[in-house]
Amino acid sequence: MSSVTTSPGKPSLGSISAGRKIKDRLVQGFVYLAFALAVIPLVSVLWTVLSNGVKRLDADFLGHSMNGVSGRDTGGGAYHAIIGTLEQVAIASAIAVPIAVLTAVYLVEYSGGGRLGKVISFFVDVMTGIPSVVAGLFVLALWLLTFDFGFSGFAGALALTILMIPTVVRSSEEMLKLVPNELREASYALGVPRWRTILFVILPTALTGMVTGIMLAVARVMGETAPLLLTIFFTKAINTDPFKDPQGSLPSFIWEQAKDPNQNSIDRAWTGALVLILIIMVLNLAARLIAGRRAPSGR
Repeated sequence: MSSVTTSPGKPSLGSISAGRKIKDRLVQGFVYLAFALAVIPLVSVLWTVLSNGVKRLDADFLGHSMNGVSGRDTGGGAYHAIIGTLEQVAIASAIAVPIAVLTAVYLVEYSGGGRLGKVISFFVDVMTGIPSVVAGLFVLALWLLTFDFGFSGFAGALALTILMIPTVVRSSEEMLKLVPNELREASYALGVPRWRTILFVILPTALTGMVTGIMLAVARVMGETAPLLLTIFFTKAINTDPFKDPQGSLPSFIWEQAKDPNQNSIDRAWTGALVLILIIMVLNLAARLIAGRRAPSGR
């Protein structure tokens, strides 16, 4: 049997292997530690909201508004705020998602690193860093003061649109870049036009990742308070028309109830926060199910 010999002063293969295993274990331990540190605040927030918000989570809270209910009263609910939030986010998504996806398609498939593409990318980066209150002030100055439109859910949706577009553009752009070039080349080799290749090959391939980015944008804007207070104002009554008069929203409902020192108002604020989290969770699950069914199977 032959033995492995090493020259004097040089470590053996066994010691090198052991050293690499130790380093691997240390790095793995640091990764697990970082994951635990990241999960602890998330679990703590979720548990706090759940434990405090479940007290008022009932049919009365979900089916009634705060119209005629004072802070010390035990009744009242967030029906008007839930309707307003769903309508505002739906309008914002209907405007922002097509614009953002088409912009991402242009940057990846058509710009070719040209000057216009660089300018668009620069402005998308600038929009990404815009504070939410600035978006609200912009809509307030343009839509309400310049064009003389009144407070409405649509005005709030316009502010949310400004916040959604850069997030969806960046996430969609990254997902489109991950689509293998072989798919494009195979489609072009078969004589398929570029627009059909994008519509029936590239977009379905990147659909799952794009939906994830869209839902991240929706989750972000659904919790915005400052731009909504500037554009939709505040009301305790039910207003199902997003194009006329002030409209409620869950973020403004939470803000209004939380600043009231009465315990009943504090309980309603916690329940409103819990309902907001549940709505975002349901929308994410629904979007993932739809995207999963429409994504290519790869067979």
